Amino acid sequence: MPTQTETATKTLGTSLLDRIGNTPLVRLDELTGDLPGIQILGKAEWANPGGSVKDRAASAIVLDAQSKGLLSPTKGLLDATSGNTGIAYAMLGAAMGFPVTLCMPSNVSPERKQYLAAYGATIVWTDPADGSDGAIRKARELTAAEPDRYFYADQYSNDNNWLSHYRTTANEIWRQTEGQVTHFVAGLGTSGTFMGTTRRLRELNPNIRCISMQPDSPFNGLEGLKHMATAIVPKIYDPTLADENIDLETERAYAMCLRLARKSGLLVGVSAGGAVAASLQIAQREHAAGREAVIVTILCDSAEKYMSERFWKES
Repeated sequence: MPTQTETATKTLGTSLLDRIGNTPLVRLDELTGDLPGIQILGKAEWANPGGSVKDRAASAIVLDAQSKGLLSPTKGLLDATSGNTGIAYAMLGAAMGFPVTLCMPSNVSPERKQYLAAYGATIVWTDPADGSDGAIRKARELTAAEPDRYFYADQYSNDNNWLSHYRTTANEIWRQTEGQVTHFVAGLGTSGTFMGTTRRLRELNPNIRCISMQPDSPFNGLEGLKHMATAIVPKIYDPTLADENIDLETERAYAMCLRLARKSGLLVGVSAGGAVAASLQIAQREHAAGREAVIVTILCDSAEKYMSERFWKES
C-alpha cells in the first residue's frame, strides 16, 4: 500500500502537455468603451508553456507522430517555421527526447533565435527575402535528401494542426463565453487556428460569423502570417470557410500593439495586434448597424519575442 508521501508525489503537479490549452479570455474593455453592447475578448495564448497558440498544433502533431513510431532519439522532427511553432517543437523535443531541426528565415526576431538556442534545436537559416515559403522549400529539400533521418511534420499540410483547434480552442471559447460568442476573428498563417476553430464553432452555432485576417501585401511585418494570394497556400487552408476576410496593413497592427500596451497594460505580439485591429473594425461596424456582439479573437503570443522592434519607441 503506498504511503501518504508516495500518493502525494503521484498527484501533485502537472506535466508539460497538461499545461497546453485552457487559456483565459481577456476582456479588452478599453477598446469598446464607446461601443455599448459590444465586447471584444482575446484568447491569451501566451499562457501556454511555450508562450504561444502554436503549442496546441505542435503537441497534436508530435503526439500523433509518436503514436505511429515516427519519432525517436535517432529520428528527429523537421519542419519549416517562422518561429512560434518551432519554439513549441523545440520545447517538446527537449522534454520528450527527440531531436528537432527547423528551417527558418534568418530575419526572425532575435528573441525567437534565443529561445530556440536555449532549447537546443538545430536551425537551418533561409533567405529572408523568400519568407516562410523559402523555409518550406528548404525543409522539403532536406526531407527528400535524407528521408530516414527526419519525420517531416509539415504543419502547413498536417491535419493535426487544425484538428487541435477543433478539439480544444473552439470548445474553450464556447464554454468561456457561455455560448454567447457571435463573431470569431483570427489571422492566417498555416491557417490551422482559423480552420479548426471555425469548423467546430459552426457546429455549435451556425450563426457565428467567422472572419479571417491576413497581411495586405506579401512584404509585411506581420510575422507568422501569410499573404495567401502570393504565398505557397497551406493544404489545410479552405478559403470558403470564412464569412469575410480582412486585409490588414502592418501599421495598423503596430498601432494596436502600442494602444493595448499604453491604454490596457497588455503587451501582445504583432499578429495579435493585427487580430485585435480587425476585431475592432468588426465591432465598430456592428455598433453602427445597431447590433450587439461578443467578438472573440486569438492573441497568438505576448510581446516578449518582439521587444527589439523599433515601433515600441514611437510616441
